Amino acid sequence: MIGTTETATATEMQNNFGRYLALVQGGNEVIVTRNGKEVGRFIPRAAAVSYLTDSLTGILKGDTDIDHAKKERLREKYEVVD
Repeated sequence: MIGTTETATATEMQNNFGRYLALVQGGNEVIVTRNGKEVGRFIPRAAAVSYLTDSLTGILKGDTDIDHAKKERLREKYEVVD
């Protein structure tokens, strides 16, 4: 589980990288923005591994139709209408 979430501009991140790295090492998430838009996130390694394994759970069990899942994700992301 991730602790608190901090937001930093790309410039703040560049100028204070050690501070933000310490936050991530402490279990927090840092959202990086540029021109007011989110461009990335720094999350603790354990959280990244957890996200990856959670997303693969259905595939690894073999109970997921990959083509159907792909179509659904594209539909959600781009609001594609068949």
